[in-house]
Amino acid sequence: MTSPIPSQPRRAMMSEHAGKTYRPWEPQRYQHEAHSPASKLPEGDLVFFLLDVVPKLELRRFYAPYEQELRGGPPFDPAMLVGLLLYAYCVGVFSSRKIALACERNLAFLAIVGEDRPDFRTISDFRKLHLEAFKAVFVQVVRLAGEAGLVKLGNVSTDGTKIQGNASRHKAMSYGYMQKAVERLREEIETLVTQADHQDAAEAAVLGSRRGDELPAELARREDRLVTIEAAMHRLEVQAKAEAEAERQRRAEAERARTGKTRRGKVPQPVDDAPADKAQTNFTDPELHIMQTSNKGWEYCGNAQVSVDGACQIIIACDVTDAANDKQQAEPVAEATLATLAQAGLERPTDASGVVQPIPATLDSGYYSEAAAQALAELGFDPYMATGRQKHHAPEAEASDVPATAKERMAAKVRTPDGKALYARRKVIVEPVFGQIKEVRGFRRFLLRGLAKIRGEWRLVCLGHNLLKLWRYGCATSAASITEKMPL
Repeated sequence: MTSPIPSQPRRAMMSEHAGKTYRPWEPQRYQHEAHSPASKLPEGDLVFFLLDVVPKLELRRFYAPYEQELRGGPPFDPAMLVGLLLYAYCVGVFSSRKIALACERNLAFLAIVGEDRPDFRTISDFRKLHLEAFKAVFVQVVRLAGEAGLVKLGNVSTDGTKIQGNASRHKAMSYGYMQKAVERLREEIETLVTQADHQDAAEAAVLGSRRGDELPAELARREDRLVTIEAAMHRLEVQAKAEAEAERQRRAEAERARTGKTRRGKVPQPVDDAPADKAQTNFTDPELHIMQTSNKGWEYCGNAQVSVDGACQIIIACDVTDAANDKQQAEPVAEATLATLAQAGLERPTDASGVVQPIPATLDSGYYSEAAAQALAELGFDPYMATGRQKHHAPEAEASDVPATAKERMAAKVRTPDGKALYARRKVIVEPVFGQIKEVRGFRRFLLRGLAKIRGEWRLVCLGHNLLKLWRYGCATSAASITEKMPL
């Protein structure tokens, strides 16, 4: 080991060329200096805020799997790994390998892990094991935001965005092509089996002590491929049957509602239980569907949903669905919002007499349906939903004197002065949240596979967003004091 170079007074360096004086640069001395995070990082750095908050959170679910395990050496403290993941997701480091590398090279990460640094496998396994446990942490952070005055429930805005999944378009196949591939593979397997039978006698002399019934590699590869494709076909067939049954129920309900009236238009085609030839599934992540993205391309994506409070852009609820559009998402997201508020102990707005008031909710036209608006109202929201797209600089459509339908009544409600003021805020409440997550923190693709894991990963991303809001709104001191009062 080389001995440290003694410290010497820092002297400015003069250029040999033009006589210009520069600040000193002494890399040999820097290599031997000890760096303390507390002395080098700003006093109000995000990492110190998290180090104050995380130990005061309720983390018993993270400790539970290790309490009864007596094998092996002592595990890492779950609180340290929780803090590490939260900080990494706050600053846009999502890969477990990159997090492990940062623990070796980044001073803020070193402030969390110290000298005993977890490797990438430990970080990855901890994240996958405790995705569900982060639900409780998400609720606790929403409670912190509410206690700090960052949640007002004056305008809760909901929106969704497509985020690419960890699935390649080139690892997908349509049902029609699967049928052809299955026939081809069966023919190839039969040919290979016949060739193997013919070669048995000649190979017996060469095999020696081996049994001679080992499966040829070429045949094994084709059989594995056949099993994979048949499983994918079965998934599409089950999905097609479920969709066909739903369509039959829809038609039956429409027929009952049309009693006594003549059907208009063409008679619909019979419902087919078989998948369409163009129906696709992906082999790497079968739970994701192909969706059109904002750049007009097509990718296997998850439809990430958030419900955001208008005061300080705190995410109250989040989810990921495999549905390509938002038509059916208004009610589930609203239910998740109410569940989070109840678990966090945040009271709904009341008037001067103490009567609970509906929560104003703004949603774009992708969510509108008469059923969705009615469901939101029944849940205790006051929905303001666009009923259609309006082109830029186009004159506003004239409203009828007396709105006759639910859609016309909603459109008239949004056109009122209060409705316009509330709905105009939607684009500065929820849409910037996606910009901050995608552009600032760089989260544009899920790393995990499977809808349940993707939902947990999205929850971690939203959790990091809320922690950043707590910190950036200058609530570090108040949040740390609030955690001291939180029930365990």
